[in-house]
Amino acid sequence: MMTIASSTIAFLLFLSCFLAISLSVLARPASFLQDFRVTWSESHIKQIDGGRAIQLVLDQNSGCGFASKNKYLFGRVSMKIKLIPGDSAGTVTAFYMNSDTDTVRDELDFEFLGNRSGQPYTVQTNIYAHGKGDREQRVNLWFDPALDFHTYTIMWNHHHIVFYVDDVPIRVYKNNEARNIPYPKMQPMGVYSTLWEADDWATRGGLEKIDWSKAPFLAYYKDFDIEGCPVPGPANCAANSGNWWEGTAYQGLNAMEARRYRWVRMNHVIYDYCTDKSRYPVTPPECIAGV
Repeated sequence: MMTIASSTIAFLLFLSCFLAISLSVLARPASFLQDFRVTWSESHIKQIDGGRAIQLVLDQNSGCGFASKNKYLFGRVSMKIKLIPGDSAGTVTAFYMNSDTDTVRDELDFEFLGNRSGQPYTVQTNIYAHGKGDREQRVNLWFDPALDFHTYTIMWNHHHIVFYVDDVPIRVYKNNEARNIPYPKMQPMGVYSTLWEADDWATRGGLEKIDWSKAPFLAYYKDFDIEGCPVPGPANCAANSGNWWEGTAYQGLNAMEARRYRWVRMNHVIYDYCTDKSRYPVTPPECIAGV
């Protein structure tokens, strides 16, 4: 028969285990430097509001970048970003996950391609799985992302990868390993962001060059949110079907998300590698599989 004292001890043990598990899958930094580090040009990244927000700067001297201190295997990553206003042609603001492995790279990309004033901002997504990329899709955003912060999210679980703009899914890549289509699931990935010049390709295929008289170019970030299995971390975390992002509600798009996704695909997609016959005379297998 369990005594009150032993019951208390058992409860405390349970609580400590629960907290340990919770901390292993949840990381919401109070400040930028709690969960991230500057990887490129510290002088061009400025902390705001006690480190709860940051400003990225691109000028003729340098761009800049940062990365998470940990890597993660499955989960959800999101940031609120306010992009470069005005004439941002030739710039790229990137938010992505990367395994940081040379030959067999896994990577999930958001790349925001700068524009001439008055033109829509384009977001390019790309997916590398087992070292193979070149899966670009481009979407013209239906709002001005430089006027205010918007939330950009990557959801990554055993079932699919979904790129969200606010609550709108703009791309879905399903796990079709059963059809021998590569899917990133073995390598943990870090969270990265960079602001840099790429006027050889970023705006209208490189036709529009960067106008340095408009520099410095400024992008703002806040509300960094990483919820996933850190590596190194608990060995069984990534395989735990009890993680919230593996739940039934996250194994496919719900009805509202599916309607929004169809709306984006019909009205705002301006490029899809799946339909580019000049690059792929034979349709890539993941496109045929309905990814």
